[in-house]
Amino acid sequence: MKKYIFITVLSFLTLFLNSDSLADEPIKALENQRANRILFVGNSYLYYNDSLHNHVRRMAAERFPENAKLSVYKSATIGGSKLSHHNLHYLMGTENIGVKRNFELVILQGGSSEPLSEDSRQAFYHQVEEKAGIIRARGSEIALYMTHAYVEPHKASDSNMINLIKRTYLKAGDDNNILVIPVGLAFARAYERYPDLRLHKVFDGSHPSLLGTYLAACVVFASIFNSSSVGLTYDYFDTISDDNKIVLQDIADKTVADFYGRQD
Repeated sequence: MKKYIFITVLSFLTLFLNSDSLADEPIKALENQRANRILFVGNSYLYYNDSLHNHVRRMAAERFPENAKLSVYKSATIGGSKLSHHNLHYLMGTENIGVKRNFELVILQGGSSEPLSEDSRQAFYHQVEEKAGIIRARGSEIALYMTHAYVEPHKASDSNMINLIKRTYLKAGDDNNILVIPVGLAFARAYERYPDLRLHKVFDGSHPSLLGTYLAACVVFASIFNSSSVGLTYDYFDTISDDNKIVLQDIADKTVADFYGRQD
């Protein structure tokens, strides 16, 4: 049985948690912080913009070149899906998707609307518990990818949405001893500090833009590898400007450091 490291949340509490949230609960960290075989499970939030797993893989190859040839990154996505739509039994039978060895880490991303009602939250909690059991039965670790909130022009855009998302993912993570990756909180921080950044597709206020995907990749990278994205040269083949790269890496670094209470 794998052991989990418990890290106390420090400045994250004052930045993002309300008094009625899980303020006294610890945040979990992965035991294996150099995973080479990683499966991403989610929907279009992951596959937009050349797929999140590709960006994270390229960042990891730059920072840990000695592991680059060992890495196997897979992404299983269904447009508009919730966690209940994914067949984890099939995916965890890695031979079904062309992987010879078990995944070391599985990252689960729920549907963007799942935190928005009590019924959908309860269904989400059930799915996280069920899927965590399937994943752990194959000896893999788990992380939850906290989604970002909608912005205008999305019809459900609401300034409180990020708080619903935050509480939903923290509860699911705490109930199941699962690492939570604070992507949604990084989006919120970025908009607070740089309101002119375009992290969403302007036509729907839901899906990430390329800058949004890059920010999410930096947060995922820092969270699962316990290594800041600051200083990475990766810019999606000269597509992301140096100014935007520096800003997004800094936002990711500060969000992850606050969320996990890291002092280094």
